[in-house]
Amino acid sequence: MAMLPREGAALAERVLQGDRRAVARAITLVESRDPEGRALMAALYPRTGRAAVVGVTGPPGSGKSTLVDRLIEHHRKAGRTVGVIAVDPSSPFTGGALLGDRVRMEKRATDPDVFIRSMATRGHLGGLSRAAADAARILDASSKDVVLVETVGVGQAEVDVVRLAETVLVVAVPGMGDEIQNIKAGLMEIGDVFVVNKADREGADRTVAELQAWLEHSAAGWSPPVVRTVAATGQGVEELAGEIGKHREWLLAHGGMEAKRRQQAEAELLDAAGEAAVRAARASPRYQKAVEAVARREADPYTALGEL
Repeated sequence: MAMLPREGAALAERVLQGDRRAVARAITLVESRDPEGRALMAALYPRTGRAAVVGVTGPPGSGKSTLVDRLIEHHRKAGRTVGVIAVDPSSPFTGGALLGDRVRMEKRATDPDVFIRSMATRGHLGGLSRAAADAARILDASSKDVVLVETVGVGQAEVDVVRLAETVLVVAVPGMGDEIQNIKAGLMEIGDVFVVNKADREGADRTVAELQAWLEHSAAGWSPPVVRTVAATGQGVEELAGEIGKHREWLLAHGGMEAKRRQQAEAELLDAAGEAAVRAARASPRYQKAVEAVARREADPYTALGEL
């Protein structure tokens, strides 16, 4: 285990034992970018990689939260433990997460084998706070069998979800105009399973047909299925869970899991490098001088950056 102060080492051990308070504390540390959180993740990282991580994304109003709630119910009936990261829009007043998702899943939160955490995007354009990946790993290290990550549904930037999920669900609903155009920007390419939720509505057949027609031209390999669900009643959820399981099996059988984790690792390293570069630049005594020089048009940003 990585070198940690005595209290930090004790916290890591409690996370590994599945202690709910320790898990909550650990997520708070990484979300606040506390240095102790970084050391904690170094200690927990070798104990991750076992949980099935599923991302759930799609336009606002597509019923993602209800669908996640039904997936929790499905896994609990099968005896699996579940962690949920609900990434909400940041409050414009406090910067904290709006707790709508947690309210909707309130009945699940009392289950000792379900852990639900709402997190704020904090303006991060990908729809996921950078801490969400660490939070998912903390839940993984705490022996959760399944980790569900629900995103805010912010369009093209939503592709960040692929950085931590091995299976990405893209949720659409009929009756939202051109359904494919509503989810096409950036999301179609990352979806592993497509869900037409609220499939009891008029227009569901058209939405399914449009998705299937578009997916016929997708890359070779895994063929993303289109699953009809009515999350409000639970209809189609068992079939959806089955397709998620098939995708995981396909990844393991065809080397896709290793490739996906390598891509995720590269993306995270680049993110970390960018964050470190920003910190280093701001710590430089020449930083404010460079800002003033660019503001006065005495230097262009690229020249100023090179000097920094």
